[in-house]
Amino acid sequence: MENTSNILKSFKVKDSLNPKIWVLSGTTPKMRPEIRQRLLEIAYEFYEFLDIDVFVEDIVMTGSLANFNWSDFSDVDMHLIVDFSQFPEEIKELYEKLFTLKKLIFNENHDITIKNYDVELYVQDSTEEHTSTGVYSILYDDWITEPEKLQPSINKTLLMNKVKTWMNKIDEALDDAKSGDELEMSKKILDDLKEKLKNYRKSGLDKTGEFSYENLVFKFLRRNGYIEKLFKFEDKLIDNKLSLKDNKN
Repeated sequence: MENTSNILKSFKVKDSLNPKIWVLSGTTPKMRPEIRQRLLEIAYEFYEFLDIDVFVEDIVMTGSLANFNWSDFSDVDMHLIVDFSQFPEEIKELYEKLFTLKKLIFNENHDITIKNYDVELYVQDSTEEHTSTGVYSILYDDWITEPEKLQPSINKTLLMNKVKTWMNKIDEALDDAKSGDELEMSKKILDDLKEKLKNYRKSGLDKTGEFSYENLVFKFLRRNGYIEKLFKFEDKLIDNKLSLKDNKN
């Protein structure tokens, strides 16, 4: 678990974009050429790993490293933009799940970093709305949405109360899932909570953006290990419930 004060400090807005990634071109920040070149190479490796004949419209970087709220907790959030309408409607959902699985396997099998920041890859539907206030086209080397330096007012007491509420929800769900007799019921408890957390974050992003309390709560839970705790618990639960132990001494 990361220190609470360090996580709260990580939400502070910086005076400039991360200088390891960006350099001023006149008055406009541009991605450093060597960073852009390496990200394009990484994106190509990921595209090859997908092993699916799809047209990629753009390759973008988003998240805190494309904004003023970068920190030691940031990662290089890179998206391959794909028009999902190129897939038959009846199997579009299968492609979405396949892309998610491929992303998980690729990120799990590789430990790629850019200036000590982990690289996270994702296939994004081109019709999906950008909620980030900083989006940079790596492919075309230009801003799609150039970030503005805004200093949000964050009530730390209110934020921590919301964080603790969700930590309690996660702990209770893990206890309920662990004590349940039926594997499918235990999985449903965890899946329902994951869906609620996803919708909770999305509602905040849709309403007030990246600095909504809902999004900050999610980021805090990710940075203090609770998101990982929730998502990894199901795998351990399945292993334990499906295993048949040898009671011989």
